[in-house]
Amino acid sequence: MPDPGVSAILQRASSGDRRAADDLLPLVYSQLRAAAQNAMRNERPDHTLQATALVHEAYAKMVGGQPVDWANRAHFYDAAARAMRQILIDHARAKNAEKRGGDARREPLSDFAGAFHADPARILALDEALSRLEREDEELASVVRFRFFAGLSGDDTAQVLNVSPRKVDMLWARARAWLFRELEPDTP
Repeated sequence: MPDPGVSAILQRASSGDRRAADDLLPLVYSQLRAAAQNAMRNERPDHTLQATALVHEAYAKMVGGQPVDWANRAHFYDAAARAMRQILIDHARAKNAEKRGGDARREPLSDFAGAFHADPARILALDEALSRLEREDEELASVVRFRFFAGLSGDDTAQVLNVSPRKVDMLWARARAWLFRELEPDTP
């Protein structure tokens, strides 16, 4: 988990200090890089985006051109997870557009993380399912974003959400089960 200085820098950034975003990146880079590596590990092998590029693209998306308003670390990591997710989804849409009309075949999804090794259409299906989960149960969706897209451990997710690690484990299990049902409705 990032050091306590992150909270102070986030407050400065929210107060309009434009240099705070520059000060923040070195403190959170290793966590964001680990999250990007985790996300890229779940991507297809021929993906053109590298983890470092994903971190920089996500960070630029988060701080570029608009005032930042991160209330706390949870808010910051949620924004980072959303930015990485959106970048990966945009890449999947582009790849899916190339494949439209091709010999794409549907493969069963035994683990929703495996969706990123699958056809880009499966990535888009995961994104749609997560969007539905966000509307149904934001708490479950937050755990998915922190664990899957931000790459936080269960303990780190618990700390960011200010809940017990046991509760995070329970929410993570429920979220995964929900996503399995959504993505593989014919599987018992």
